[in-house]
Amino acid sequence: MAEPMELVERLGRYGDLPSGNAERFAGYGVMGIPFASGHVLAMRRFVATSLGEAYTSMWHRDPGGGWTIYTDVPPSQACPRYFGSALSGAVVREIGITWTGPRAFIVTMEDNPTLVWRVSLSTTPATRVMNTMAGAMSDALWRNESVLRPMERVAGVLLRAGRLGLTGRVPNGQLFIANPMRIWAVRSSTARMADLDLGDVAPLPVQTKLGDFWIPQRGIFATGRSFFEPLDPARHAVITDASSG
Repeated sequence: MAEPMELVERLGRYGDLPSGNAERFAGYGVMGIPFASGHVLAMRRFVATSLGEAYTSMWHRDPGGGWTIYTDVPPSQACPRYFGSALSGAVVREIGITWTGPRAFIVTMEDNPTLVWRVSLSTTPATRVMNTMAGAMSDALWRNESVLRPMERVAGVLLRAGRLGLTGRVPNGQLFIANPMRIWAVRSSTARMADLDLGDVAPLPVQTKLGDFWIPQRGIFATGRSFFEPLDPARHAVITDASSG
């Protein structure tokens, strides 16, 4: 299997949206990394989206449980479109991703707050098993909730990541399906945010989630795609953060 940096470069050149009527995204990201300090970071880089231009988002949960999502496009065109009801803030910022090796990259923000987040990846017996299973799945199976629900339970146990959410509802009410089609374990990660060292990587005392999307208790990097029910203001919250509700 190709190294993560190679797959990411291919996605940047050839990333295509899957077919369908849902709101669709294709790209890669860190599903989540918890730190012993109680902070949690996650990242998404969608190279193709049915909503418009490609974008990057960086998710941060503080030790008190408050979530902020930073995006480099308007929040209504990015992750806060789905998770806004659960957010303390949705903020537009420039976000950089620099690959420093085949399995290592840095996520940065330059101001308010500054961020330097380093991540290195590895394969493990569990990720190899999951990638073999994923490679054997058809497109129809990837969109089948009755297949994804047992898959998320098996993956959570194999990866020792706690609960995983591959299907369900996001805080704003839309149904979602997540397809992590290739995964790697996070081998190590350090982060400094607004001059604060977030400390060692470690599971949270109580696993956190946003709607039915659980944040893994161990760092996972994935390439893949996501599907969301089209926004219907009559049935879904049109909220990008709690202050806009």
